[in-house]
Amino acid sequence: MRKGVAVMGILSLLGLNASASDLTVGTKAPAFEAQDQNGKTVKLSDFAGKQNVVLYFYPKDDTPGCTKEACSLRDGHGAILATGSVVLGVSGDDVKSKKAFAEKYHLPFSILADPEKKILEAYGVKMALIGLARRVTFIIDKTGTIRHIVTEVNTAAADKQVLELLKSL
Repeated sequence: MRKGVAVMGILSLLGLNASASDLTVGTKAPAFEAQDQNGKTVKLSDFAGKQNVVLYFYPKDDTPGCTKEACSLRDGHGAILATGSVVLGVSGDDVKSKKAFAEKYHLPFSILADPEKKILEAYGVKMALIGLARRVTFIIDKTGTIRHIVTEVNTAAADKQVLELLKSL
């Protein structure tokens, strides 16, 4: 029993056992503004009334799992767009890192730089001690309401996971 308590304490310190955030399905998504890989300012409000938003958080640019997830979303991007949705990726990396990552893997969607971790904190996905984002996807409808929160992301099939959820909007 003590061993289990110790492990939970360590996970808690790392921020690995926390829920996606205090945000829940049905709540308003926190507003945000950030630069994408091209230096363009992107705001959640840009999509209000126009498109659903697939907002996915990932730990670090150009790492194996994050690359697999980004490439899956790249490969399914046309089908996601066809649902009236846009894909936005977010991690704590800077614009320069985002640009290199997007160019290397030909990512057709915006990946947002959050070096100050403001968006990560607003969505409750920042790991406490290491400051990286946990892998979580939020599906936000055209009214800005969170409709789905995916905490068990299948990096190799992220596009299929997202498409399945978008069908219910």
